[in-house]
Amino acid sequence: MTDSATELEAAAFRRLLAHLRERTDVQNIDLMIVGGFCRNCLADWYREAAAERGIDFDKDAARERIYGEPFAQWKAKHQPEATPEQLAAFAKAQERHG
Repeated sequence: MTDSATELEAAAFRRLLAHLRERTDVQNIDLMIVGGFCRNCLADWYREAAAERGIDFDKDAARERIYGEPFAQWKAKHQPEATPEQLAAFAKAQERHG
């Protein structure tokens, strides 16, 4: 991969993070239902990429990088309990992705 490709990918990733931070109305469970990933998945992928490069990045630090604030703080402000409909849709999506 060229340096310019890496720069473009990094810029796209930063834009994705900014978009997700602005769209706090989009719940993680909805992302999981539709896309099969959520903000927590991105944090896990970020942490795994760091580990592959010998960088120690714990789960909380990775989530803070993705959410833009500590996860518990973000969750308290933006993430209500999942509705029965969301839980049912999530279970159905898991069957498709599992």
